[in-house]
Amino acid sequence: MVLKPCFLSQILIDDQDNQFVIFVAERDGNRRIPIVIGPMEAVAIDRAVKGQRFSRPLTHDLFINVLDAVGMRCKEVRIVDLKEGTFFAELLLGNDGDKEVRVDCRPSDALALMVRLPETPLMVEENVLAEAGMP
Repeated sequence: MVLKPCFLSQILIDDQDNQFVIFVAERDGNRRIPIVIGPMEAVAIDRAVKGQRFSRPLTHDLFINVLDAVGMRCKEVRIVDLKEGTFFAELLLGNDGDKEVRVDCRPSDALALMVRLPETPLMVEENVLAEAGMP
């Protein structure tokens, strides 16, 4: 697996067409991939990017709180595959020791966590960038 460093470059929310797309771009290149996501995930990502806070934890905040409570952290967000137009992601979780766990997830959920944890790197498999990447 060859992973390339990337970042969340754009969130496109088109309420008229009910279309929600996030763009992930590579750090040291010009390719970017569009990922269509659901409206709830788009709002969760957009709210975190804008720094909106709520009195009670939302779902992705809850997940981060659970990780903290069990002494784990999100070490990386990875987009690892593309099959029949569907992107696949995973979270690489770990503790301060040598324990690491990979958790399968949707890219939208992984990115909603990542924007709440700005120190967490986003990595994309080279084959995904090669297949779906556009300038």
